[in-house]
Amino acid sequence: MTIYKKYKVAIIGASGYTGSELARILVHHPEVEIVAITSESHAGKKFSDLHPQFTEILDLPLTKAEEVGALEPVVIFLALPHGISMEFVKKWHQRNAKIIDLSGDFRLKNVDVYQEWYKKEHTFPQGFDTAVYGLPELRKEQISKARLVANPGCYPTASILSLAPLFADNLIMQKSVVIDAKSGTTGAGIKPGLTTHFSNVNDNFKAYGISIHRHTVEIEEQFEALNTENVQIQFTPHLLPVDRGILVTAYASLKDAGSMDQTKLSEMYEKFYRNAPFVRIRQHPPAIKDVRGSNFCDIYPFWDTRTQRCVVIAVIDNLVKGASGQAVQNMNLMLGLEQTIGLKQIPIQP
Repeated sequence: MTIYKKYKVAIIGASGYTGSELARILVHHPEVEIVAITSESHAGKKFSDLHPQFTEILDLPLTKAEEVGALEPVVIFLALPHGISMEFVKKWHQRNAKIIDLSGDFRLKNVDVYQEWYKKEHTFPQGFDTAVYGLPELRKEQISKARLVANPGCYPTASILSLAPLFADNLIMQKSVVIDAKSGTTGAGIKPGLTTHFSNVNDNFKAYGISIHRHTVEIEEQFEALNTENVQIQFTPHLLPVDRGILVTAYASLKDAGSMDQTKLSEMYEKFYRNAPFVRIRQHPPAIKDVRGSNFCDIYPFWDTRTQRCVVIAVIDNLVKGASGQAVQNMNLMLGLEQTIGLKQIPIQP
């Protein structure tokens, strides 16, 4: 019988949705062992006290972050808010552990752009020099060599994957992209507020962050990395009255629309994502329940012959492919493992 050495991993930040979702995925991962889950305000309690679904499955006592170093984890997941993760990266960046940051603190290209869009002072700008943007479908090789991975946002994951093949081939007409994105309420995190209050969300639907949402620049930067041209998009997020899921509808005009048709468009997407195990090219528009609880991104590229425009629909589970599942996918690549290990969950229907 083959005995595998398990990699020690730690989750910094237990109280939120991303922390609990990381635990849900990692607890059955065959190659890792969760050695620590932290909470500054709940230290001493069991993880299952905060998240009862883990009762008798993961009853690990919560510790303070300062105690994690002594356990020598190989991978540290930072499931912390923007503006807080950077302090932990600053403290631990010289340790041997690989760090996967689920906040937005290192997703952008430099400190100036971060401070402009996040309206926060960045305390560890050196991190931008080594951080790798953790979208495996575009950065697999860089991720596999990285010590610090900036896990993408949920809106950017679906948005970037929806149009990446067209940007990579430099087919899109400048300033023609409109991204209409809709998310479930868990995208706003676990902390309650007026925006996510039941009476505000239930039987309701609203747009927010029009033209100023900080994910706009994250998406633009990744599109620019694909073809080096300056990219400007119109990005509008919306809040759905559901708990999890993101549906993106992206519109783009092409430089040479006369040469495009549905067959060519579909073949382009199939070819671009042929080695991406979690991207499924669909023949019909997907729904958020088609990927619920899974690490899949389902994409439907459509060529509108009447308007001569591409319409691409992409759906993900914002807590899995949009956060914790993608973080585990990045971990697998950083450890030299097959990227699908521990992530083969079938979507939950209905």
